[in-house]
Amino acid sequence: MIQRVFPLAGLMILIAFFANANDDGKKGPQLTFENSRHDYGTVYVDEMPETKLDIKFTNTGDEPLVLSNVRACCGTRVTQWPREPISPGEEGIIKIEFRLAPRPQRISRSVTVNYNHPERPIERYRITGQVVERE
Repeated sequence: MIQRVFPLAGLMILIAFFANANDDGKKGPQLTFENSRHDYGTVYVDEMPETKLDIKFTNTGDEPLVLSNVRACCGTRVTQWPREPISPGEEGIIKIEFRLAPRPQRISRSVTVNYNHPERPIERYRITGQVVERE
């Protein structure tokens, strides 16, 4: 019985060694936003900004990146996102738009992107700022 266990254990060690040896540093697809957020800062009610944004990103990984879903919260609408695979080093754009009511408020929106990363398949883009009355 003992003789049968040791050869099996040795085989398992060899398999684990070769599995790690074949890991050549690949990281898969990686979505990296040009900026992690868009901050409007302080906006005055009488000078409302353009509320259409192009969210630029790059595939900084080493495999094609495929977006499976892009959604936004709080009345933000995703108008366009890439449906084709994005090769390593290539860029893509997600287009969004939303409305801001002309009244004092905190701007806090997010866009969630699901993609084909094997371990962390979700990235979030934040939109922040503050709308205030002029003194």
